[in-house]
Amino acid sequence: MGEDDEISSSTHSIDPLNEPPNGRYPARVDAKGRLQLPVRFQQYITGLREKKLFCTSLDRRIGQIYPISVWRANKKFFGEYREDPQAAARISFNAQDLGADSEMDKDGRVLLPPEMRRELGIENQSVHLIAFKGRIEILSEPIYAERKRLATASAADDLEKLERSGLQ
Repeated sequence: MGEDDEISSSTHSIDPLNEPPNGRYPARVDAKGRLQLPVRFQQYITGLREKKLFCTSLDRRIGQIYPISVWRANKKFFGEYREDPQAAARISFNAQDLGADSEMDKDGRVLLPPEMRRELGIENQSVHLIAFKGRIEILSEPIYAERKRLATASAADDLEKLERSGLQ
């Protein structure tokens, strides 16, 4: 199995021996900027072939932690995207401007870049973690509340639409 087979995303297949966690997990960014990962996320990252991570924000609202293999695929995507190359350049800029390489330490913590922490308002704050499309999303309390409100408001209609399209 290659490095790109480690994790689920639109261009990666799931490694059945190391699936990303399901569900939402509470976590905290400490005063030193370290995100204490829940045990299930620690197990997941430990199971990756490459331990290097890329921590960033693409939209300057929600943080992401990418396994480096997924981030490599994203960098390739940015370089090859022809529908709107300027959009790709802007998102790539956001990622590089707020991002940095990191690794999980022996205590299950990941140091987040200071620029990202400040931009997202997550310094010394509680956050919510969700595995999605090959990355770990870091949601601040206000962003989590906004997403929950939007998802709740349209849940019945969304569910009906998806079930008609094959959701089981």
